[in-house]
Amino acid sequence: MMAFGLIALIAGAASALMFASIISGALISLVLFYLAPLPLMVAAIGWGPLCASLGGIAAAIGLGALFGLPYCIAFAVTVALPAWWLGHLVLLGRQVGSVGPDASVAEPPAEPEIEWYPVGRILLWIAGFAALTTIAALLTLGTDAETITGTLRRGLMRLLRTTDPQTSGEASQFVDALVRIAPAAATIVAMMTLTLNLWLSAKVTATSGRLRRPWPDMKTAELPPMTLVALCIALAFCFTGGLLAIVAQITTAALMMGYALTGFAVLHTLTLTLKSRTFWLGSTYAVVVVFGWPVIAMVILGLADAVFGFRERFLRSRQPPPLPTP
Repeated sequence: MMAFGLIALIAGAASALMFASIISGALISLVLFYLAPLPLMVAAIGWGPLCASLGGIAAAIGLGALFGLPYCIAFAVTVALPAWWLGHLVLLGRQVGSVGPDASVAEPPAEPEIEWYPVGRILLWIAGFAALTTIAALLTLGTDAETITGTLRRGLMRLLRTTDPQTSGEASQFVDALVRIAPAAATIVAMMTLTLNLWLSAKVTATSGRLRRPWPDMKTAELPPMTLVALCIALAFCFTGGLLAIVAQITTAALMMGYALTGFAVLHTLTLTLKSRTFWLGSTYAVVVVFGWPVIAMVILGLADAVFGFRERFLRSRQPPPLPTP
């Protein structure tokens, strides 16, 4: 029990230090800030969600005592809560099938089959946390759309004048464009960093032998069918005005990034028969990372698979035909 508590405190302290490093203003602190959930996620997956919750509570209290209540709340919402809940979902499973021994067979009972929480649903939770943290961050700037956009614009203009005092009208138009896309861009960053943190924490625990579930087949990841309905509703509200439109844009960005990740899963499936599969996959990832905007193609591929079932058809076509009946 003492070792369990020590691991929780170490994980919480590491996350708190990485989160608070953003105060220094150094460039490396931005990387540490985005990786802040990683220690708590490792604790949650390797030692259980209780370990992560204890470490997260201790870290939040420590940050609140040192830097004030806003840092405590920000850490709890953006780091501790996602790390604890996503770690819980990774370990969530249920027994399926018969687990009792067969009395007519003198053999030891087989291991019970466990159905683990689907990767696609975990991806949907990541999208929800990305939207939640982005909305919470924007609400710290104001409670209505005009206040939020005005605060963002003043902050960006101040930053621009710091780098280039001779700002022009074109710069003002550029800032206006940035303000319009800032909520969606922040959501995409939050979505990708949470996904990366969860993948890294699962890899760390798998390497150390503490991952209690088999490594999932990422090619089978798919979002629940109702996600497409939620995306259509969010897109419709994007054309309204005020704070509702901003929330809808954030939700749309998070769900589209979810479909982009399933698009990569579709790509991994459809290229199974290619001899140069590694080259094409590597080139696709390199183009998306370098340029960014080609991720739209992955969004389209993920949406198309959700509607037309490309992966299911492809895998069905690869199955051998049934043997003729005598």
